[in-house]
Amino acid sequence: MTGALQAAGGWLRKLVAAVILGLLAVLIVAFAVANRQIVTLSFDPFDPAQPAYSKSMWLFAPIIASLVIGVVIGGGASWLRHGRWRRTARRLERELGKLREELDSHKRGTSAPGIVPDATAPPERLQLKPPLR
Repeated sequence: MTGALQAAGGWLRKLVAAVILGLLAVLIVAFAVANRQIVTLSFDPFDPAQPAYSKSMWLFAPIIASLVIGVVIGGGASWLRHGRWRRTARRLERELGKLREELDSHKRGTSAPGIVPDATAPPERLQLKPPLR
């Protein structure tokens, strides 16, 4: 039953994501259509009358470009910030793999010598010494 619930949750999550992305795409297209005016984007803050470099483009282009650049910068910062957690997760996955291999070898009875003490003989510190005469 748990697998069925997880499959339904995965399907529902994909549907919600598709609806949200579809609405976002419609909003972006509507924004672009509503802001088709040509504007001059100047890259020279010192001489606005005759800038060294200026570009004429639709108004929505620099707005959407700055939005995309912001998302990329934010995603990169988040990815860099979570690097420590990814490293820890990889280390723990390696340890888990080693422990599973060790557990499997114990279950099969093919454990390496010295890992599990011999059940017939007590440890050396618990063995009785012969009586003194």
